[in-house]
Amino acid sequence: MSERPYVIDQMISAKSIAARIEDLSAEIEREYEGTDKLVVVGLLRGSFVFIADLVRELDLPVEVDFLEASSYGNAMESSREVRILKDLRGEIEGRDVLVVEDIVDTGHTLTHVMHLLTARNPAKIKTIALLDKPSRREADIAADWIGFSIPDEFVVGYGIDFAQRNRNLPFIGKVRFTE
Repeated sequence: MSERPYVIDQMISAKSIAARIEDLSAEIEREYEGTDKLVVVGLLRGSFVFIADLVRELDLPVEVDFLEASSYGNAMESSREVRILKDLRGEIEGRDVLVVEDIVDTGHTLTHVMHLLTARNPAKIKTIALLDKPSRREADIAADWIGFSIPDEFVVGYGIDFAQRNRNLPFIGKVRFTE
């Protein structure tokens, strides 16, 4: 963790996030209408708050599983080397899958995860990201649903951390160093 002092300026309020999740869940319900069980795969650790709020809004039968991928460690910049730290517990072959990501930045993590999961032959696989930074994209990938498109700022809160801190903030905030 950086020892540099910083403050966090609110970018997206908890109320705005909740309203957007309500809208997104309606779109997801239409997409997966008729599914016998949707496997919602959260990418740990940043998506845990988003996935919890999202699945509570979905009026569909869901199974929740998690995959932990890392390309950041404790750094502010992606290493671009994606490592799978925890794999799914369940099988997804022939099943409908929704991959939940906290933020799509360079796109390397989501690309790697989608290649991995697509190789397991799901019936349908879609992606949702709470945040999208299109100006930082290096890989040719886009989530099927986006909560908010944001500028190239380092953000925390609502599950997203800076060196394992600030995940518990109920809003998305921009990190601003004070020196």
